[in-house]
Amino acid sequence: MGLREEYSKATKKEKTRILNEYTKNTRHNRKYAITMLNADDIWANNGARKLRPKRYGPEINVPLVKLWGIFDFPCGQRFKPCVTEELERLRVFGEINISDKIAEQLKQMSSATIDRRLKVPRQAERRRRFSTTRPGSLLKKKIPIRLTDWDTQKIGFLEVDLVAHCGGSARGDFLNTASLTEIATGWWEGEAIMGKGQRNVLAALKTMRSRTPFPWRGLDSDNGSEFINYPVSDYCHDEKLIFTRSRENKKNDNAYVEQKNWTHVRKILGYFRYDTSAEQTIINSLYRNELRLYKNFFQPIMKLAEKTRIGSKRHRKYEPAKTPFKRLIESNQIDEATKIELNAIYQKLNPAALKRDIEKKTLLLYRAYQSKKKGKSSPVSESEMEVVHG
Repeated sequence: MGLREEYSKATKKEKTRILNEYTKNTRHNRKYAITMLNADDIWANNGARKLRPKRYGPEINVPLVKLWGIFDFPCGQRFKPCVTEELERLRVFGEINISDKIAEQLKQMSSATIDRRLKVPRQAERRRRFSTTRPGSLLKKKIPIRLTDWDTQKIGFLEVDLVAHCGGSARGDFLNTASLTEIATGWWEGEAIMGKGQRNVLAALKTMRSRTPFPWRGLDSDNGSEFINYPVSDYCHDEKLIFTRSRENKKNDNAYVEQKNWTHVRKILGYFRYDTSAEQTIINSLYRNELRLYKNFFQPIMKLAEKTRIGSKRHRKYEPAKTPFKRLIESNQIDEATKIELNAIYQKLNPAALKRDIEKKTLLLYRAYQSKKKGKSSPVSESEMEVVHG
């Protein structure tokens, strides 16, 4: 009996033994040996590849794409926990109407399968924008430089940055977003201010601090004069906050907040020029309500678990994607009263409704921007402003 015939009739355990002996004696690659020993079966099938039966039918595509849109089109690794944890709540809210069978299939689908099913073109226009950051005063020599070597296990260390909404010109007054990110959990807060004056920036920091569900330990900024000034420095000193800064012209030193500047600010508001009080009201209504709730409670974040270097290549391993809310709930650094309060907020939230409200307000903001360009005195009606104020 030939080796191929013996292999084809052998049990799984015997096939393993035959492969072990064959590769040991011939030093052939194991996959090559399997292909050659199965060659008769392949040729008998006219070279056609034996396809695995499909596990998921076409009926799963529509609810999958709808869910994907509700959670703002994340990658499979970030989308998988959204489906697993939020699908049943969305069914209760009446946002997704599917059978129990389809729901179970959606929960079982792996992140790789999700990515294969959602082959949608992602063409994000990346335009290089000029910076409005200007160097701070001599005070920066007294503020220590902090790189990205954060202790990501301790909650309370934050990075802050200013995002300019100046359009194509930095002349005159325009709105800026004070963007704030907590390192350990990814919790984000934002506040729109007119200009970049020291008092406005400090007021924005105090406002955002009042909304965060954890105590602050430290604050890290770039070298802009809006942060490197005595009011902010004195505030950090009085509140016993560790105040540090990044190196000049090194954006990666503020990698955590720079990432949020795109996903939480630019992706929502675009690159238009906003310079009116009506626009500021709409933007702050988003930041203080729907956007912060949507991003912090329903947008999982991937966190680096391990990074190793082998030769010239770096291999990264990530923890399972989790929302900032879930990371806070699982932490032993947050008191039980805060966890109960966060859970109560979470139970009332509908991510699909939040997404619709965000889209309504961004559309209203765009209308205000267009009306301003046309010279209308009242870009937003009173009834529309009532929606903004909630």
